[in-house]
Amino acid sequence: MATLSDPVRLVVSVALTLLAGFAGSIFTAPQIPGWYAGLAKSPLNPPAWVFGPVWTILFILMGISLFLVWREGTERPEVRAALLAFGVQLALNVLWSVLFFGLQSPLLGFLEIILLWGAVLATIVLSARVSKTAAWLLLPYLLWVSFAAYLTWAVWTLNP
Repeated sequence: MATLSDPVRLVVSVALTLLAGFAGSIFTAPQIPGWYAGLAKSPLNPPAWVFGPVWTILFILMGISLFLVWREGTERPEVRAALLAFGVQLALNVLWSVLFFGLQSPLLGFLEIILLWGAVLATIVLSARVSKTAAWLLLPYLLWVSFAAYLTWAVWTLNP
């Protein structure tokens, strides 16, 4: 079986994460001007236009991190563990958009983002066993998910 070259793996990795971001945006974008705009939010809530560029950068960093782990070879158990954790957190990332925006449920979004935060942390820990750089590239994502958890909690508590 032929293995993919590093440039191809890099493109596939980044494309996969950007595709996940696009999947989440299908549930998010239609809700921004109506439902989301009408919600009470934290005073720390950034303007809506900030989220797109921030998430795009984070998805690209996630893709590079995925590439750095994947290129180490899937025959190694620690690589497979990191890749599995990455897949779980990526699925949870999309699920948050489905729950918060698609179902218009800040409560479910908040409960789910706690799981997402744990999955991102686990991905960082497992990725560090394969590539320290891959783990460091996920740190901004963990910080943003931490902030997003606060914002989600604020929307939930401010909109009974």
